[in-house]
Amino acid sequence: MRFLQLLSQCQYIAYTRREALVYANGGGTLSLWSLGFKQLFSSYREEPELKDFIDYLDSLKNYEKSGVPKDAGTDSDDGFDLGRMRRLMDRLGNPQSKFKAIHIAGTKGKGSTAAFLSNILRAEGYSVGCYSSPHIITIRERIAMGKFGEPVSAKALNCHFHQIRQKLDEAIQLENGCLSHFEVLTAIAFSLFAQENIDIAVIEAGLGGARDATNIICSSGLAVSVITSIGQEHLMALGGSLESIAMAKAGIIKHGRPVVLGGPFLPHIEHILCNKASLMRAAVISASDSAIQTIIKGFRMFDGRLCQLCDIRIQVERDFHLFIEISDLKMRMLGSHQLQNAATATCAALCVRNQGWGISDGSIRVGLENTYLLGRSQFLASKEAEVLGLPGATILLDGAHTKESAKALVDTIRMAFPEARLVLVVAMASDKDHRAFAREFLLDEQLEAVFLTEADIAGGKSRTTTASLLRDHWVQASEELGINTLHDGTAEYQELFKNRFVYPARKLDGRIILAAEKSLGVSLRVANEFLKGKTENHPCVLVVTGSLHVVSSVLARLLV
Repeated sequence: MRFLQLLSQCQYIAYTRREALVYANGGGTLSLWSLGFKQLFSSYREEPELKDFIDYLDSLKNYEKSGVPKDAGTDSDDGFDLGRMRRLMDRLGNPQSKFKAIHIAGTKGKGSTAAFLSNILRAEGYSVGCYSSPHIITIRERIAMGKFGEPVSAKALNCHFHQIRQKLDEAIQLENGCLSHFEVLTAIAFSLFAQENIDIAVIEAGLGGARDATNIICSSGLAVSVITSIGQEHLMALGGSLESIAMAKAGIIKHGRPVVLGGPFLPHIEHILCNKASLMRAAVISASDSAIQTIIKGFRMFDGRLCQLCDIRIQVERDFHLFIEISDLKMRMLGSHQLQNAATATCAALCVRNQGWGISDGSIRVGLENTYLLGRSQFLASKEAEVLGLPGATILLDGAHTKESAKALVDTIRMAFPEARLVLVVAMASDKDHRAFAREFLLDEQLEAVFLTEADIAGGKSRTTTASLLRDHWVQASEELGINTLHDGTAEYQELFKNRFVYPARKLDGRIILAAEKSLGVSLRVANEFLKGKTENHPCVLVVTGSLHVVSSVLARLLV
């Protein structure tokens, strides 16, 4: 069975077994797994009826597109004004007070942890709202609702938008036009969740935590908060240091409500988080504690899909009594970092269970096993590779864009394909640490070529890093590591590859190829030509990475 036939109907939701077997369709039933990617996602294009809604949001300040100002995410005078978000929600009748919430912050792992948790709760039969970002194909993916977790329909979103538009207009006018794209979308999502009478919402913070628009959830409405990891992404927007980032993300900890820490964290960073929890009298559960044991036992094909076989054992006695033992867990989310996210989500689910919610061990297993996210260690099937003009290629899509996520991706590839040679197609946003990202891949001894390209970020070019600048960063990183490369700024490269990539491999002398090409489509074709020119018998994997936005661009080509 093809990989993409196993996808769920949206980026963040994978149906549980009992829900996925059939899909209601005009009174009949249709096997969900019999649908291909193009059919599943053809309805994801922004429908014409959403034009007013999209135009409305596009008229507002979009920090995903333009970049976040210095210190905007800090709990300081320079931080985002959470007061205006509270005033907006008050105008809408404070819908966030009408449902319980799980609030998730962290540098990496938020989306995966939110997906795991949402699916665990849905497996138990709860009506769940999930608010997350960014999206892959359509903005509707950010607002998932109900027992099946499908994205909000265009009709429902458009109808609700027009119901509350006057109040939004009034709020924007009163705030002198300062309400942002993310703030208004967050308000719409919470308002929709309240209208749909969901049982519980899983809310992913956008930036930081303390001053994020989602941080309007009060203690009484919070079931548990989760902090997945602390890294240096958005460094300047969050105060300029790892410590200030930790403080910003600790802002989601609420008085008397438990907090789950994913980790592992540096000792002084964990101290910051625990100290904030102590001040808030919030019990702490550490998913990286010795009481939580996880192991990957190997990679295997199950029902035609690549999974990692894992064990999770949790036995916590302090503050809470949390216990579960799951053996031979078949996870579709690959890598040790995803197993850590799964353990974090499981701890959070057990905390919710301790509060009286019925959540069985079986639902936890089903939720974890059936979670799948587009653009996270996602392999394309042969037919999709052909659509991209890359017949015969093994293509892996992953939205890694930090040093930590690059390392996690390399580690995952090495666990699944220990002998594979790597060819990368990379596009990144301008506010990332390009050299640190590059170093993680350059250290892999089986990397052969990197094709640097460009992709729009959040639909615009203001945060796009040019292909030539990316190449320069990779050249600098290779020089720092003492690694030999052959890049397209040299005469030797031009001479050797004047006939594209038909060449004697020995002429490379072990050097890694670095080439810049503005067009993503051309980069993919050139990368494939490189693969075809290989004479070794080693398997090769073509990895598209650097941003979820470049992943989105590749997947969008499958819908043409």
